[in-house]
Amino acid sequence: MHKINAIILDWAGTTVDYGCFAPVNAFISAFAAFNIEAGTEETRAPMGMAKRAHVEKMFESENIARQWKEKYGRTHNAKDIDAVYALFEPALFETLTKYTDPIRGVIDCVKKIREMGIPIGSTTGYTKVMMDTVAPSAKEKGYAPDCMVCPEDVDGKGRPYPFMLWRNLEALKVMSIHNTLKIGDTVADIEEALNAGCPSVGVIKGSSMLGLSEKEVENMGETDLLSLMKACKKRYLDAGANYVIDDISELPALIETINNFK
Repeated sequence: MHKINAIILDWAGTTVDYGCFAPVNAFISAFAAFNIEAGTEETRAPMGMAKRAHVEKMFESENIARQWKEKYGRTHNAKDIDAVYALFEPALFETLTKYTDPIRGVIDCVKKIREMGIPIGSTTGYTKVMMDTVAPSAKEKGYAPDCMVCPEDVDGKGRPYPFMLWRNLEALKVMSIHNTLKIGDTVADIEEALNAGCPSVGVIKGSSMLGLSEKEVENMGETDLLSLMKACKKRYLDAGANYVIDDISELPALIETINNFK
């Protein structure tokens, strides 16, 4: 294994917005405006992708495709995707500022990683306009990576394409993708890393994959929580993740383990 000399973090569900609820609520609201009931499973499944691509993927789910055909007498088309996406953006902006708190452990994690001399980049499924709200608010609360790349920065080719990761390497002046570690909370994050050629880490607590609020995690019985976490770990590993950690606070120790491996 190559030594890690750069990390690339995801945003919602990894570093801010515990449980990744801001986009989930907005997607459900946008489809509801067309009298379509989007379930949690099909809403979260494409999480991490660029947001219009996420809407398109939701349309392909069996549940939504069936409802759309029953309601409108035809399968969806590109105009329908655009129409739902047009409602998603304002629905997201209505509440986005409420979902910019750094996840517990992130600020300390970043401090420790910087003390190792390792720069911190980031990729996201959010657009630049969305990040104009999220990034400054998160910075005020103590979290700011060294650089940030959005889908528009790579001609709209967000996850699972590798280009946002590679653009981070440019900005951070990192020599090799093999010395980079990608951390995220969705299958799309893992696929992004695989396509880029770097190892990846799936985070369980706070993730869209787990899909629970911090309070739900704290109040859940240990047996039930461990069962859900085990299922998340399997999904990450099945997607190709090299490592899975329970929460972000474990990341500095993982990097040290990788870098000290003989």
